[in-house]
Amino acid sequence: MEGIGAGGVRAGILFEPRTCGTSAVATGYRRGVPADPSPHAVEVRRSARRRRTVSAYREGDRTVVLIPARMSEAEERRWVGVMLDKLAAQESKRTIGDTELTERAARLSEQYFSGRARPRSVRWVTNQNTRWGSCTPAEGSIRLSHRLQGMPDYVVDYVLLHELAHLLVPGHGPRFWELLEAYPKTERARGFLEGVVAAERLPRIPAAREE
Repeated sequence: MEGIGAGGVRAGILFEPRTCGTSAVATGYRRGVPADPSPHAVEVRRSARRRRTVSAYREGDRTVVLIPARMSEAEERRWVGVMLDKLAAQESKRTIGDTELTERAARLSEQYFSGRARPRSVRWVTNQNTRWGSCTPAEGSIRLSHRLQGMPDYVVDYVLLHELAHLLVPGHGPRFWELLEAYPKTERARGFLEGVVAAERLPRIPAAREE
């Protein structure tokens, strides 16, 4: 059985809709690469009292991202992208069913693999807590963790393509990654999932002490 791991954690990112004492405003957030085009300007607020958590919320026509003051600019750029993606996904809250998921997999296979990957079944499952997706090539079956539901479409597409690629190439050798190079958002999707895993590994601090 082939699959893509999820680090053994639940999907999600801490959101704390409060105001930090220390702040730095970045209108439009031009330093980072935005996750998806958004009409919201981004304000990054750094707080010396915030130690390990990152959170975000909408405030009028702005998106406010709260981060620890010790974060580097590179970490800030990465987390802003992750949080914008996560907010957009939570706001959409649209869950597709197994039938639509199967049709989506067929379109992705046609677009990126010339239709060579042909799964017999594609479905959501609720018993995958250590993987984002899995594939059994002998059965032609693909299963996606329900924790992906509500995440950005490009992330779900990446996991689908990852499992479709396993129908063609077992393991994670060079030939496997060459297949995924055809999908232009592979690295971005991997970064998003890694951000989710990293955020869930952070210890939760009582809200009254975080700000």
